Amino acid sequence: MKKPKDLEEKLNIVFNNQDLLKEALTHRSYLNENQSWGYKNNERLEYLGDAVLELIVTENLFSRFPDFQEGYLTSLRAALVNYQMLGRVAKEITLDKYLYLSKGESKDFGKAREVILANAIEALFGAIYLDRGYDVTRDFVIRILLSHLDEVIEKRLYLDPKSLLQEFVQDKYKLTPTYSVIKEEGPDHQKIFLVGVFIGDKKAAEATGSSKQEAETKSALVALDEFEVKKVSN
Repeated sequence: MKKPKDLEEKLNIVFNNQDLLKEALTHRSYLNENQSWGYKNNERLEYLGDAVLELIVTENLFSRFPDFQEGYLTSLRAALVNYQMLGRVAKEITLDKYLYLSKGESKDFGKAREVILANAIEALFGAIYLDRGYDVTRDFVIRILLSHLDEVIEKRLYLDPKSLLQEFVQDKYKLTPTYSVIKEEGPDHQKIFLVGVFIGDKKAAEATGSSKQEAETKSALVALDEFEVKKVSN
């Protein structure tokens, strides 16, 4: 684990209150194994950072695109602040190397780690806001996150996977993809659904999820990957 001071140099932001930075980097799991750790977990800062982030992105989009309707602006904002994009940006600034995690969480590099990274970067936004103010936080968000806006628009990442797949399939095959549950497993309170996405009579992809909606979304992502359609990388 690298020192928080190294992160400050990387981000070109110096904290007046180092405690805020350490709190932003502390996951709740770390406290379970280090009860004498003198800092809180980052969940309160995440709560604040989420609100600050939404205001900054909303303000920027509102000013940048005066002719865009509310619905389109909302879709753009959602593509910028979802956990996949935030997790990706957190990796770009190597935030994962500075987090205080339990030994178990340190070994998990799946979706759970991506969510932890997304939450941590929101906590970092909150800490910067408290320590350095709105203007510094806004400039930081613009620099590391809103720099991806052109890509979001160009690659239509503001569309959800099912909408993006439907647009692609209708354009290429003049058909509308359909979804069907192939198999259900497990008790009622813990079911796992295997869902296939079909183009005509041909199955294009399949995926599992804890709900039909989740399985459909995942199967659409698999199909998009098969067709090499641009999307947010997981």
